Amino acid sequence: MSKIRITKQFTFETGHALYGYDGKCKNVHGHSYKLGVTVIGTPITDISHVKHGMVIDFGDLKKIVKEEIVDRFDHATVFNKNTPHLELAQELKERGHSVILVDYQPTSERMVIDFADKIKKRLPEGVQLHSLKLQETETSYAEWYASDNE
Repeated sequence: MSKIRITKQFTFETGHALYGYDGKCKNVHGHSYKLGVTVIGTPITDISHVKHGMVIDFGDLKKIVKEEIVDRFDHATVFNKNTPHLELAQELKERGHSVILVDYQPTSERMVIDFADKIKKRLPEGVQLHSLKLQETETSYAEWYASDNE
């Protein structure tokens, strides 16, 4: 049976600041992110299986990505936990804002690596993460491919 890739797209709004950066992105700002998640696998051939003909139910893939990425990062502000912005992060948290502290610089490149790790752990047997595309602006994005990371 043929291997098939399926893709589901997501959108979320996230703020961040790049500690130590020498440009405008050192300031707290936000993006309307678009995340494309592509998985690969063989469609289920068991005709008695409720997911017959599917690699993975789009609804199941949506649940994984929403729980691991979208619900956590949407309308949150992400800071490197080693940043001097910690005081600001604490103030925001105390005022009821969603703040995520990560152990990396929250660039699109590093975020897409983090997202790949989170999603891979949740996929069912026989379904592999093929690629991610995290679009930060209309003209800028980072991509992660399993084949580049084997």
